[in-house]
Amino acid sequence: MRTTQYGLLALLLGAASLSAAAVESGVDANWILAKLARPAPMRTSFVELRGSKLLKTPLRIEGEYLRPRDDTLVREVRAPYSETTTIRAGEVTIARVGKSPRTFSLSRSPELVGLQASFGALLAGDRLLLERHYRLATQGTRQQWALALTPKDGALAAKVRTITLYGRGAELRCIETEPAKSGDLQRTLLAGAARAAAGVADTNAMTALCHGS
Repeated sequence: MRTTQYGLLALLLGAASLSAAAVESGVDANWILAKLARPAPMRTSFVELRGSKLLKTPLRIEGEYLRPRDDTLVREVRAPYSETTTIRAGEVTIARVGKSPRTFSLSRSPELVGLQASFGALLAGDRLLLERHYRLATQGTRQQWALALTPKDGALAAKVRTITLYGRGAELRCIETEPAKSGDLQRTLLAGAARAAAGVADTNAMTALCHGS
């Protein structure tokens, strides 16, 4: 499905390298979630890179994430095509120009369940909700941190190995998703990183923006 988003969108961070850095720097999941909490309504621009063996360069998708209400997540793609995906009340609706909207149950797509839960929990600063779906691990400092989410649900884990969030202070700048099986990483640049990516085509430069280098 073209609109499948693991969202939120990772490099697998080993537990042995996490604990010492997190304690010494004072960064932990509670601190990160408190900084990321945003009440609805909110919106943020994104630039997404999808790799494929069939493409010479990753597919670049641009648009905006919106959360008009606490129970609703909207993903608007504006380039290279126009498409709106709305997740609400256990259903997903996909609308494209010139076509009738398609609606199906969220239960048909475990990765979208994870996407909604991830964004909802992150924007609410709800660690307990996030931990229902993922195991959490942190790394870095408060100026430059990473939060790794490892899926607990078997259906989601069969598709996604790890989702890693990268940020600076209170800003979530990138979501990097590692597929469970062979495949390319998916990177979604957000907020300041998405703005800085305007006109940037080089893959290494985009990776640096994602990781905060």
